[in-house]
Amino acid sequence: MEIVGPIFEIAKMIFAPICKCCAYYRGADKHRRILKNKWQDLERRKIDTNSRMRAQLLPGKTPMKEVEGWLQDVEKMNDEIEAIEREAIEGKCFSRAHVGKLAFKKIREVEELYQRGAFSDSLVIDPPPSNGEIMSTPTLIGESTAERVKEAIWAWVLDNDVRKIGLYGMGGIGKSTVMEHINNRLLKEKNKFDSVIWVTVSKSLNVIQLQHDIARKLDLDLAKVEDVRERAAKLKAKLEDKNRYVLILDDMWEAFALEKVGIPEPTSANGCKLLLTTRDLAVCRGMSCNDIKMELLSKEEAHKLFLDKMGYDVFNIPYLKPIAKEVLERCAQLPLAIVTITASFKPLRQDFEWRDALEKLKTSVMRSDNREKQVLETLKFSYECLEDEEPKQCLLHCALYPEDFKINKQELIGHLIDQGYSILSKLENACLLEGGNDNFVKMHDLVRDMVLQVASPEFMVEGHLGLEDFSDEGKWREDLVKASLMYNNISTIPCNVSPRCPNLSTLLLRGNPSLKAVPDSLFEHLHGLKVLDLSYTGIRSLPNSVFSLENLSILRLRGCVGLIHVSSLAKLTTLRKLDLGLTNIEEVPHGLEMLVNLTYLNLNACRLKTIPLGILPKLYHLQYLSVSCDPNTVIVKGEEIASLKKLETFGGHFNDLYEFNTYIRSLEKRQLACYQIEVGMSVMDDLISAEVSGGKSIMLNDCNLRKGEESFVLPKDVQALGILSCHEIRILDNCEGIEHVLSFSSSCSSSSCTLSLQTLEVLALSSLDNLQVLCRKEKVASARFPHDIFSCLKTFAIVNCSRIKKLLPAGLLLHLHNLEKIEVRNCGQLEEIIAEVFDEFEGEEKEGMDTTKITLPILRTLELQDLPELKTICSSRKLIVCDSLERVEIIECQKLKRLPLSLPLLNGQLSPPPSLKDIEADKEWWESLDCQDTKNVLQPFFWDPKERDKQLIAYVEDLLRSRT
Repeated sequence: MEIVGPIFEIAKMIFAPICKCCAYYRGADKHRRILKNKWQDLERRKIDTNSRMRAQLLPGKTPMKEVEGWLQDVEKMNDEIEAIEREAIEGKCFSRAHVGKLAFKKIREVEELYQRGAFSDSLVIDPPPSNGEIMSTPTLIGESTAERVKEAIWAWVLDNDVRKIGLYGMGGIGKSTVMEHINNRLLKEKNKFDSVIWVTVSKSLNVIQLQHDIARKLDLDLAKVEDVRERAAKLKAKLEDKNRYVLILDDMWEAFALEKVGIPEPTSANGCKLLLTTRDLAVCRGMSCNDIKMELLSKEEAHKLFLDKMGYDVFNIPYLKPIAKEVLERCAQLPLAIVTITASFKPLRQDFEWRDALEKLKTSVMRSDNREKQVLETLKFSYECLEDEEPKQCLLHCALYPEDFKINKQELIGHLIDQGYSILSKLENACLLEGGNDNFVKMHDLVRDMVLQVASPEFMVEGHLGLEDFSDEGKWREDLVKASLMYNNISTIPCNVSPRCPNLSTLLLRGNPSLKAVPDSLFEHLHGLKVLDLSYTGIRSLPNSVFSLENLSILRLRGCVGLIHVSSLAKLTTLRKLDLGLTNIEEVPHGLEMLVNLTYLNLNACRLKTIPLGILPKLYHLQYLSVSCDPNTVIVKGEEIASLKKLETFGGHFNDLYEFNTYIRSLEKRQLACYQIEVGMSVMDDLISAEVSGGKSIMLNDCNLRKGEESFVLPKDVQALGILSCHEIRILDNCEGIEHVLSFSSSCSSSSCTLSLQTLEVLALSSLDNLQVLCRKEKVASARFPHDIFSCLKTFAIVNCSRIKKLLPAGLLLHLHNLEKIEVRNCGQLEEIIAEVFDEFEGEEKEGMDTTKITLPILRTLELQDLPELKTICSSRKLIVCDSLERVEIIECQKLKRLPLSLPLLNGQLSPPPSLKDIEADKEWWESLDCQDTKNVLQPFFWDPKERDKQLIAYVEDLLRSRT
């Protein structure tokens, strides 16, 4: 009996793990089911968090690190759960118990991660305050006049006895441009002042808005402070913490007491200065400024500007000279008038055309003897010279935006016009809109005044004024046609408000995030409403009265993250544009298939899972369609999209290459103006996603051809191509697998296999396990790289391709004259970036190439990371000439011993490339480099990220010690 006890204990030790293993085996399906449910809850929370963050991610703000970290952990958890599912699918007996165990443990981890994601406060933060913002300044017009004023202001800026400076003069004379040059000069000469704060003041002075605009530049949140005096106290305290700042207030219309806003009085003690621009000398005097007037151009300057803008010497054409002289006189030596008038006259060539236009101009300007009103009438002449109605309507619509507002081009086009870019181009060419950059346009405040004068009294525009209450009904006149209350703080609309405006066609309430509900009464008498914009409001549902607006043609609900359901749209049969992007609707609104007049449809909704089959083909007038949204993906059918023959812009996701090919083949001779298409799995690779976006882009991820499918088709004008984890498809040619991206033979030079690559600007390759070379060429003596292959390529990125050894064939370099960026990461067997000679390319390299130098004329960035076998960037006999190089990053490339940059000679001495900003690399690697002369020249640009991290940590530790 004595032996029974130990045996029993041994049995327990043996059978306990076996019992637990059996329990995991039996419970595997149950644990997986629970895990799946918990994971779905986590995914929903992730989607909600992403939606909230996007809504809060206003310009200048950044996501909180805690939130970003949580989202990354969720993605990591997704990978771990997918690994469990893959193991379950394999179906091995012993694996089942292991799956059950993993799923059981993962349930707890998912629950904890779900709880961590309960963020109650804001998900974004303002960026750290900078010392100022460099302005994109045009050249000063009227050099002697403008330079004289600029230098006078600069002298006062340096004078310790002058604390306030006011620049005044007519609208459109160039005051803001001069002050922008002062702003930039202050920032470049950093020893003068610590920071420069630029704020544009609205015409109707709103103290709360001005406080908010200044606070935003200081990283100060005043949103929850309602009392004006308390806001002023907080703002003053923040400004008093910043010594030696310059505050620039642009376009002031009335004087105000600084203490009312919370601006400390500039003194010699605090070292601060106040600069302002205004049209009225009385404002300068009311603010106790040293004032200087911005004069009109001299006659010589006006004459020169007129000719510069005309582009040819019109005064040398006898039959045009007298007319041109009179046109110039009518411009009254005002820069803005000259710029806009010349834009109207520039297309005219015949004398009768000039005479007719001059008569119209004279009639306009004679309507007033006031100089500034004459300018408005001059601008009105330019408006009336617009030949078509569409540009005029577009300009009228731009005036509905707040003063000095940057108007997003895509948004503007989506609001109003179909052939938008050409119309915007006309308005920019007419100098009635300022282009700025590719994404935005701005309207000069004088042009806006003119347009509102044209539209008066049919427009009501009260945007960006900090309004908290809905306008009283007295403002809603019967003759009102368009009303804009955009970007205010309106939180409620009273239930008894029911404007009687039978002619009202446009109502814009966009950008009022506190507005949670809109009453039915608001639309009760607005039967003529055609455009309704409730984007980026807090609404949770639409009032029933909206669905009876049978004349409505545009309905925009973009960014309404509280919106999860939209009732039947069946009655809105005149609707042409519907934007539900970044809402949280979970299903397509009922009656969508009835909207047969739709030309624009955005279903980029964060929770939308599917679009029922049969709906899209009924919307055969569609020109714009967007149906995919990260992190959620709506799969569309190639045949359904192919039925939309008028489609010009498309963003969507196909399940596989068969669906994708079906659509691309349907285009035949048609081309889309813009497309972003994903095929296969939704892309989670941040690097590749960042590179392949916008324009005309294709992203392939873990996708293969169906059995029987012969090839993969690319659009002929693709600009960006990303290929991830595709191991079995044929790429651009007839080679099995992705062992190479392209292959060429003697008969391929002008074939269709290269058509898609002549327009390619971005090529990004990731996780291609079989990729061995970028390009393969058959061993035929006459074979050459096709003409213009990769000739437009700007960015080349390759990541996680473990088998490739040699990257760029030397012969290919002849075609890469537009390459700006090379990025190579985590390619374990890569030995050469630019190959010495591939056997199959031998001979081509020698033809037309310098045997000692490789020229990449506009290469700006070279990033090499985690390449353990990399030995050379290029042959030891060669140097790379890249005078535009700005940044080099070389991390974890231990075997690389040479940085083969061709350094320019300056006064007989080696010097760095003129554009170079930094070289980021491991210190150990840098010290081991063989090229000592190159190292000596480039040493000032070198930094080790690990050393910087150590310095930062030491600094923080010292700071904490000093405070304790």
